[in-house]
Amino acid sequence: MQRRYFIAMALAATATPLVRAQSPLPAGPIRIIVGFPPGGGTDVMARVMGQKLSVMWGVPVTVENKAGAAGVIAAEYVARQPGDGATLLMTNISNHAIAPGLYPTLSYVVERDFTPLVLVGITPNLLICNTAQSTRTVKDVVERCRAKPGTVTFGSSGAGAAQHLAMELFKLRAGIDALHVPYRGSSPMLTDLIGGQIDYSFETMTSATPHVASGKLVAIAQTRARRSKAFPQVTTVAEMGFAGYDASTWYGLVGPARMPTATAQRMNEDFNKVLAMPDVAEKLASFGAEDGGGSPNKFAEFIATERQKWAKVIKDAKVTV
Repeated sequence: MQRRYFIAMALAATATPLVRAQSPLPAGPIRIIVGFPPGGGTDVMARVMGQKLSVMWGVPVTVENKAGAAGVIAAEYVARQPGDGATLLMTNISNHAIAPGLYPTLSYVVERDFTPLVLVGITPNLLICNTAQSTRTVKDVVERCRAKPGTVTFGSSGAGAAQHLAMELFKLRAGIDALHVPYRGSSPMLTDLIGGQIDYSFETMTSATPHVASGKLVAIAQTRARRSKAFPQVTTVAEMGFAGYDASTWYGLVGPARMPTATAQRMNEDFNKVLAMPDVAEKLASFGAEDGGGSPNKFAEFIATERQKWAKVIKDAKVTV
């Protein structure tokens, strides 16, 4: 009897370490790298996910900002990390779809150097201005740009960022010229936009929403093919005479290449569970983030389609940085 008791106690003591050893997840802290300063859309998405994952996995999941070159610096950093799942990238359209067509000497290859994990969400950009701006319709913005070519200013979070390319696509479709003003992140750009130092921006809905809701900025139009549920009253650029115009911003989680299949699959399953949580879904929806979730293969196919689309825009608009 006593011998059976000690055997049972020994098995109980080793059960937890055994389960931990068999888990495909990293045993220690996990970092989500963000290529933009705190407060922008990519940063917000990373923190929403990180908070839930930390509780779910029982390990610290921290967000680390490595801003610069419209997210390219962060992507280059993650591409060099071990593929054990301890370092992830909250990527977006800028470093995974636009940068490959924009930077001829980019040090990473998207398909070779990353493991797609999950699409977190797709959001429109908002064409916004400050409350002192008198030109507040798409038609009037186009007419103003035609009347003063190359002088009307559009801010972005950086050269090659989603906001920049949304403006370039708008210029192509409207046949206008305008002046791009790049910043180091959305936060300083929005400060100048509110203050009147620049005229407009195609800002991500995620970071523009709080300022529109507070009355500091005005939403003129949104840039997905259909209206976001978060802004049903705001018309789309496509509805205003530019059929087919779609300049969505999207966010997703990827890891370095060579991640174990079991780790990638387990993370994908848990990411989908987090995205399905009612409070997370409500939070993302409030920022216009829709259509997230799904398999790693679905995300990989989505990235490939986006790369082709924006490579053509870069070529047609002769965009250089």
